[in-house]
Amino acid sequence: MVECVVKNWQGEEVGQAALNLQVANEKSAAHIVHRALVRQTTNARQGTASSKTRAEVRGGGRKPWRQKGTGRARAGSIRSPLWRGGGVIFGPKPRDYEIKMNRKERRLALRTALVSRAEDIVVVEDFASDLPRPKTKDLIAAIARWGIDTDTKVLLILPEMVETVYLSARNVSQVKLIAADQLNVYDLLNADRIVTTVAAIDKIQEVYGAQN
Repeated sequence: MVECVVKNWQGEEVGQAALNLQVANEKSAAHIVHRALVRQTTNARQGTASSKTRAEVRGGGRKPWRQKGTGRARAGSIRSPLWRGGGVIFGPKPRDYEIKMNRKERRLALRTALVSRAEDIVVVEDFASDLPRPKTKDLIAAIARWGIDTDTKVLLILPEMVETVYLSARNVSQVKLIAADQLNVYDLLNADRIVTTVAAIDKIQEVYGAQN
């Protein structure tokens, strides 16, 4: 269990929240998180790279010169891989990079990654009502009041997407907004600091609990 201090919109401490998630044991934690991270980044590859072999390159059907008597090396096609404009030997072809991983393992890796960032988590009260209209400057000021340097990469986790918060955060390159039920290992590990709300923690425990 991880105990976190809860701050309000003004940055004042107003209570505590508990993050209670089952994680992998110490010996296998790094391994399973690494597997989940490799799976996510590898599965994001499009796999559309493609090159043409000598059979697919247009032209080259005629023998460029006779076999003997010219003093030059024998050649059967101008589309040979040895020639400029020829085919490619063992070049890339479209392929599927998908890596399989059991759902229980993925959930365990996600919970482990989140709890491992406990020291970097900042829990705040629901602040959607404090942004009645989109205002990037107000959101940046609030992040600073929560004790976070504005130059650090921040992952903002909300129980659900709120339009005013989304519009306030989308112009800030260092802030990434994500819903509590859409967490992923890469974003959790890539951020320098993680900001979440009390309601988002409840949502995380509901969605990613050990029984799910």
